[in-house]
Amino acid sequence: MEPNQQIMVLPLGVVGKIDVGRLLREVEGLENFMRQSAIRQPGASQKPPRTSRMLDEIIQTNKLNVLIEADRARLLSFLVQVKAKAPVLHMSFSADPSPLFLQRLMTWLRQEIHPLVLLQVGLQPNIGAGCVLRTTNMYFDFSLKQRFSQKRDVLADKIRGLST
Repeated sequence: MEPNQQIMVLPLGVVGKIDVGRLLREVEGLENFMRQSAIRQPGASQKPPRTSRMLDEIIQTNKLNVLIEADRARLLSFLVQVKAKAPVLHMSFSADPSPLFLQRLMTWLRQEIHPLVLLQVGLQPNIGAGCVLRTTNMYFDFSLKQRFSQKRDVLADKIRGLST
């Protein structure tokens, strides 16, 4: 990387590999439009493709200008690298997490774990509360179901103590 080139960051709205894939397709579409408009007859007007909120956010966060070919190439290269090499966490909850919760979770993960971490959210209604976290080589069960299983004897003693 050149010394005057800033490091690119992922906005918090980009959560998983699916989001990165959408951004890739969108930037490729924008690149195709720019190439086609360069070879079109001068004066022929054509509307540029609409950009999503996520693309607008990544452009603004990284201070890019999509009209400049070098910026588009940098963004495309960055997104390809993120999709290929970013660490991915799989986190399952008993219900869909709210967008605010996901934003706060992504803020914490990107500050404490890795600046390009991606999250794949899943649902496991049988865990009760809490979450289950998987990485490529680790598994953590922070669910209420697991906690009850660990403390089954204590729970049974308490229930027996109440019934007598």
